[in-house]
Amino acid sequence: MPKPIPEDTNLEPIETASVDELRAVQLERLRWSVRHAYDNVAHHRSSFDAAGVHPDDISSLDDLGTLPLTSKADLRENYPFGLFAVPRTDVRRVHASSGTTGKPTVVGYTTDDLDMWATVMARSIRAAGGRPGDLLHNAYGYGLFTGGLGAHDGAEKLGCTVVPVSGGMTQRQAQLITDFRPDVIMVTPSYMLNIVDELERQGIDPRSTSLRVGIFGAEPWTNEMRRTMEDRLDIHAVDIYGLSEVIGPGVAQECVETKDGLHVWEDHFYPEIIDPVTKRVLPDGEMGELVFTSLTKQAMPVIRYRTRDLTRLLPGTARPMRRIEKITGRTDDMIILRGVNLFPTQIEELVLTVPELTPYFQCVLRRDGNLDSMVVRVERAASATVDAAQAAGRHVGDLVKRTIGVTVGVEVVEPDTVERSMGKMRRIVDERPAHPRSTH
Repeated sequence: MPKPIPEDTNLEPIETASVDELRAVQLERLRWSVRHAYDNVAHHRSSFDAAGVHPDDISSLDDLGTLPLTSKADLRENYPFGLFAVPRTDVRRVHASSGTTGKPTVVGYTTDDLDMWATVMARSIRAAGGRPGDLLHNAYGYGLFTGGLGAHDGAEKLGCTVVPVSGGMTQRQAQLITDFRPDVIMVTPSYMLNIVDELERQGIDPRSTSLRVGIFGAEPWTNEMRRTMEDRLDIHAVDIYGLSEVIGPGVAQECVETKDGLHVWEDHFYPEIIDPVTKRVLPDGEMGELVFTSLTKQAMPVIRYRTRDLTRLLPGTARPMRRIEKITGRTDDMIILRGVNLFPTQIEELVLTVPELTPYFQCVLRRDGNLDSMVVRVERAASATVDAAQAAGRHVGDLVKRTIGVTVGVEVVEPDTVERSMGKMRRIVDERPAHPRSTH
């Protein structure tokens, strides 16, 4: 049973507002944001004009669906500052994506934007079980990546003591957790596994640490992974969601009391679900691609931004804001193997049910003749014999065939041989010769 969480008695008024009150706030802010984007960003003005729509056409929240969508390609085409809606001299900070597939996507923040970001991050940490006065170990990467500084500012605004460790130096991470006795850790789930393994290498029982809450984000992870984390660490493992183009971390947060999906902070970020092919807006409850419109951002408003994340919208529970289900994958991480769609999270869910194997795995794509094939490369658990691990690997192959409906190979490798990461785990390794991007 994870360690107890102190009661939360400091909810913001919007967190207890009625749905009608929330919708009224959203409509007022939406009309401002759309007008702000149209008046101050040439790209938005030209795309609105081309679609034959105008900010004055927004009289209800349903009218949002008439506006044009924005994609990551639009951000790259306007690199670096073409989507800013304020003079560059009014921008107080710039962040950017890694740019691994081309130019990085650049985002900017005014003073008010940074304050809003810190506010939603503080709200997120509190909803996850963090409290003023807690010691928070921040192992998200600092720098142009939004995770480290976003979490840092929010934790300070909440009233936490922040240990700005950043990523890497895993031995030191384990030492500081042992010596400083933090209450909360913020880190990617895959890197948390590295830290847990390092604690065990140092002879420390991970369940004996002071950690009460782990706030894990920046990559998809499953409920099976949650159970693994909570069992190995005796903590509450909760999900946080965000992306730099919208603000960074803190767009949506799982509440520790329910752990039933991530409440979107809808007073600042309006969510939609669309069919990724037809682009039609889908009703709440249907699975599709998540789209966001910012309601209060000044430096770089986003209008109907396509996240490529796949999920669905559900009614609020712990908060009046709607929830998104845990992200099961991204449209650009979907593997199409002999006509079957699958995501690395589906493989993770199956691997975690087999104790002879570790959660360290990769989906290796290859080509046999004219056909694509996939091998799941997964590590043997140190406690398992080679024969037992090989049998477990065959079992995983059977599980994939039965549950997903496609045949894959499983290659069981020795412990500590699958690539580790101090940030997001590289789950897909494409060893195929040059191929069209659309096949994967």
